Amino acid sequence: MQKDQGSSAPSTPTNGRVRHRRRSNEFPVEMSRTNGNHLLANDHNKYRSMWIRACSSLWMLGGFLLILYLGHLYIWAMVVIIQIFMARELFNLLRKAHEDKRLPGFRILNWHFYFTAMLFVYGRIFSHGLVNTVTSDKFFYRLVSRLIKYQMVICYFLYIAGFMWFILTLKKKMYKYQFGQFAWTHMILIVVFTQSAFTVANIFEGIFWFLLPASLIAVNDVAAYFFGFFFGKTPLIKLSPKKTWEGFIGASVATMISAFVLANVFGHFQWLTCPRKDLSTGWLHCDPDPLFKPEYYPLPVWISQRLSWKEIAILPVQWHALWLGLFASIIAPFGGFFASGFKRAFKIKDFGDSIPGHGGFTDRMDCQASC
Repeated sequence: MQKDQGSSAPSTPTNGRVRHRRRSNEFPVEMSRTNGNHLLANDHNKYRSMWIRACSSLWMLGGFLLILYLGHLYIWAMVVIIQIFMARELFNLLRKAHEDKRLPGFRILNWHFYFTAMLFVYGRIFSHGLVNTVTSDKFFYRLVSRLIKYQMVICYFLYIAGFMWFILTLKKKMYKYQFGQFAWTHMILIVVFTQSAFTVANIFEGIFWFLLPASLIAVNDVAAYFFGFFFGKTPLIKLSPKKTWEGFIGASVATMISAFVLANVFGHFQWLTCPRKDLSTGWLHCDPDPLFKPEYYPLPVWISQRLSWKEIAILPVQWHALWLGLFASIIAPFGGFFASGFKRAFKIKDFGDSIPGHGGFTDRMDCQASC
């Protein structure tokens, strides 16, 4: 029996009416074809984009300075909030609404693993500081001491509970999707918490060791944008079409100079250099570390005669800062390149749209994750 050839005709207009709604952060196909030709110097909308980017940057800078003034615990809270937004953006990359409707509670399982990892990482970092904070109260001291003593066991059983939960939710014809999400969740935990564990530890060793690297990454990012904006002509890497050699080299020079200057400025504030041994929020006073005690170097005669200066004071930490600046100039941009390649693999423009002109939190933290 032959099929009626005309029976397939109605399917064409039906399929023609099915439209794919592109998300706001999806990477346009026509833009991907331009590859290295879409430079900031040739972008007709670059001034509008720069204005939006500058306004949102000022808001972020103001909020960051306020949190910095409030102290170590608030900075840690800011890191946690950023991590949650990053995890949310990354979880959504492989999310399929149709499959999720058939798996009620599967999203909650992802967050169960996330908060278990958070308890494991931060429980180890804060154990000593938490004990020092509650020593005045015997009841809380005993409670906290027991929680810290069994923290590893609690995290282990929480993970086992999540693992059993995952096995019990497996459904026929959904195995591939579920195991893909399981692997994706664990990769996110590694990406988010591996770097942040060192970041949070640095915060309590002294805000200086958190603020200086973060500032250098920001300086490098901003300098690369402006040098590429005004002078960018030579494409740097195909993964990121708007990156140019002019922006890369100009940003490297600006970052090295900023590293030497900012280390001297930050090193004079005890609030930034003193370590925090507990989880209180009071003002800090401490004997400065030798890295933050100035050393004096004599100037050449021809300079001292013109400027009436015989010597110059340099903090030893400024020499360390030059290495941090070199790292931020050369290594950290590769975090951005990695993120660019990642977004191209998923055919999206940004990880999210939480920050106007910048994309999502993951887009802003990609270089920070490398440092």
